[in-house]
Amino acid sequence: MKPKHLEKSDPGYKVFLYIFYICGFIMVSSLVFGVYVTMVEWIEKGSYVMGEAIHNTVIPFENFARVSTWIFFSTIIGWYCCSRIGWKNTAGNKIVGLKMALLQLMLLGFAIITLYEVLYNFTVLNAKIAAGVMNGIVPDIDNLSVAYPDPDRPWNLVFATKIFLAAFIISAHAFYLSTKPRKNLDIES
Repeated sequence: MKPKHLEKSDPGYKVFLYIFYICGFIMVSSLVFGVYVTMVEWIEKGSYVMGEAIHNTVIPFENFARVSTWIFFSTIIGWYCCSRIGWKNTAGNKIVGLKMALLQLMLLGFAIITLYEVLYNFTVLNAKIAAGVMNGIVPDIDNLSVAYPDPDRPWNLVFATKIFLAAFIISAHAFYLSTKPRKNLDIES
């Protein structure tokens, strides 16, 4: 009898688990770095641009990958690993009825909101680039920001687009998984 779904005894299980831990480390270290840099900027200037320091820092060497790209990559890959190794927590009849309906509505709501934010931030980013080009100045795309929702704490547009796109992909995938027929906990032959 061969298991139909990923089990702890499968060789691939440990691969997904270790990749999940690596992604978790990347996300936590990026969070700590971002909070630290933002606090320093807030103390020195009295304001900050959300995500600018994270987006403008490249790791491990110049012209390789920005911290915002590492966050984007690690959240999506980490979510996929989590959905592969944690499928038993939602399989069978563990989440049913009212709880499943509320979960699906919440996931659909997250997907809609994050899709709107991706489209909004991408549209504003494109508009700012086009406005700069029309004025004969090619803008520094990595430093474009929008003072919304709070003028004292604007968002870096590239960072916001990446983060909301990752959130949209994850929430849409979670919604998709929640609408699929539940995996059976029994091992099929």
